[in-house]
Amino acid sequence: MTRAEILALLDERQAAVNRRDVEALTNLHAEDGVVESLMAGTVRGRKAIGEVYRAWFAAFPDVTLTTDQLVVDEDRAVLVSTVSGTDRGGFMGLPPSHKPFRLPIVFVYGFKDGKISHARHIYDFTGLLVQIGVLKARPA
Repeated sequence: MTRAEILALLDERQAAVNRRDVEALTNLHAEDGVVESLMAGTVRGRKAIGEVYRAWFAAFPDVTLTTDQLVVDEDRAVLVSTVSGTDRGGFMGLPPSHKPFRLPIVFVYGFKDGKISHARHIYDFTGLLVQIGVLKARPA
């Protein structure tokens, strides 16, 4: 893919996130695509990838994602972003805490044939759990 094609796909991704459009997000991934996420582990295929997006939007219906930095190199891209929202839908089977969170997240993408073939989501999972009240942090 060209840089312009990757940027256009990432713009589509951002628009789909803003709309909470699971189908559009899922269709940006290759049929046999892979997503690695701390929440979901490693999932393969569009159906499983769609479930990852669905779980995020269900738990955090007001989620916002902003890209702070973007690097594109051949058929790869890295987005340094900030994700924020409120635990209104319950996370990982727990009741909603109604607490907000805000944390950095890094997306590492590989592209093939016009689609996302591999995605890795890197974020402070423990920090997320502390912010939404699932875990309690001890004062230092």
